[in-house]
Amino acid sequence: FVLPPMDQPSFRIDPAQLSTLRDVIDLIEFRIGLETEAAALAAQRRSPVQLEAMRSAMQQFGEAVDVGTNAVAADFAFHSAIARATQNPHYIDVLQSLGAGAFPRARLQADEPLDDSRQAYLRRVNQEHENIFNAIATQDAEAARAAMRTHLSGSRDRLKKGESGHS
Repeated sequence: FVLPPMDQPSFRIDPAQLSTLRDVIDLIEFRIGLETEAAALAAQRRSPVQLEAMRSAMQQFGEAVDVGTNAVAADFAFHSAIARATQNPHYIDVLQSLGAGAFPRARLQADEPLDDSRQAYLRRVNQEHENIFNAIATQDAEAARAAMRTHLSGSRDRLKKGESGHS
């Protein structure tokens, strides 16, 4: 028996599957495996146009933080630009199927106003993006892999610190 092709992506995470902090941490762990390799491939394969898309997303991120928003759309744009730079449609499809809801701020802090400490945190996140970008720009696959792992692991670790009170 052969099943007809599905209209929807075969990999999908229902928003109900991300209802607890533990669910979000699990997704970040999945992203660590996926996006560290995507960053390495992007470093090897990126085009100048794709590099400019990453740079633009970083700039939008910084501008969003400066005006006091959580920058989720720009964050997603940056990670999506890296997925596109792999030139492998599977990375793009999986990240697109996850959507911006895969970013913890979109699920756990969407309505919280940005105070000074949150803005400082988001500026640090954008610095991590810059480290990833610089490694990809210089086509250093190992440094890109390490920078992405550091970026996502830091997010996971910060969430774990608050896990006991949010699950």
